[in-house]
Amino acid sequence: MASVPLSSLSLAHRRRPADAALAFSSSDLSFRSGSVGFGLAKKNQRVRVSVCRASSFVFRNLDADDFRHPLDKQNTLILRAIPGLNELGKALLGSVTEQIMLLENIGTSVLVSKNQLSELHQLMTEAAQILNMEAPDLYVRQSPVPNAYTLAISGKKPFVVLHTSLVELLTRKELQAVLAHELGHLKCDHGVWLTFANILTLGAYSVPGLGWLIARNLEEQLFRWLRSAELTCDRAALLVAQDPKVVISVLMKLAGGSPSIADQLNVDAFLEQARSYDRASSSSLGLYIRNAQTRELSHPLPVLRAREIDEWSRSLGYQQLLKRAIQSTTPHDV
Repeated sequence: MASVPLSSLSLAHRRRPADAALAFSSSDLSFRSGSVGFGLAKKNQRVRVSVCRASSFVFRNLDADDFRHPLDKQNTLILRAIPGLNELGKALLGSVTEQIMLLENIGTSVLVSKNQLSELHQLMTEAAQILNMEAPDLYVRQSPVPNAYTLAISGKKPFVVLHTSLVELLTRKELQAVLAHELGHLKCDHGVWLTFANILTLGAYSVPGLGWLIARNLEEQLFRWLRSAELTCDRAALLVAQDPKVVISVLMKLAGGSPSIADQLNVDAFLEQARSYDRASSSSLGLYIRNAQTRELSHPLPVLRAREIDEWSRSLGYQQLLKRAIQSTTPHDV
């Protein structure tokens, strides 16, 4: 499968205008949707992450459909019914583009390994083990925009990229939840439709030969699917964190956090904010405004994602998954 890097944990991002440029730069890869910046790390400050104690519960036989969001399932079926969509996606992202994207990330980032940022490497390894999948490569990239994204190229090992500002913003448990979210895209094989959605996010109509291929109704359907896919990957984050407050804290910090005020943020208050949004948008007018507000977004609103993960953490489906994991594993340190 092949996909363009996705700002999986960024704030909801609108389509760029038709004249938006689509280009590659050695300093800022344009094949990603940016988020709100929280400032650069201090000069010469060493990026260091403490290793967390891995969850005792590993999902030995976990399948993607065990945690896939119902809206993801529904919208995936709709996309699969569109004739030729898979082939068109592969044509849009040819081998040359894939190679550019691959070399861009490798050439401007630091590859994480046992001998390079080993603590981050362990966080990724643990998360992949919990989700019963092979760990992709992990890169750390200098950027003031807190972000993480995944790139999967046909025939090559997929990799995840973490921005340094995200490392500075989040705790070790939150970072592992971010990695798990990205692993969710790979686990669920979001593939070619993720490619489509990212191209559209960056203004496909500005690229000669692409605009006429993508009808408006297909564009809206892809964005609808992408928003639902993000809800699925938030669930993957919860399966690894096994604490909804960790995942919600990530969303809260991306909505309005910074290293200097992170310790003052309150997850319970953010959840109450999410509930107030539901109440405010429950009327006919509120529902209309809410739909208009989200229709062209690549990601659900942070408060809606927080509410969704809170509800799923208390659901029978999630509890059954945990019970299954408890029955098949024993506590251990890693």
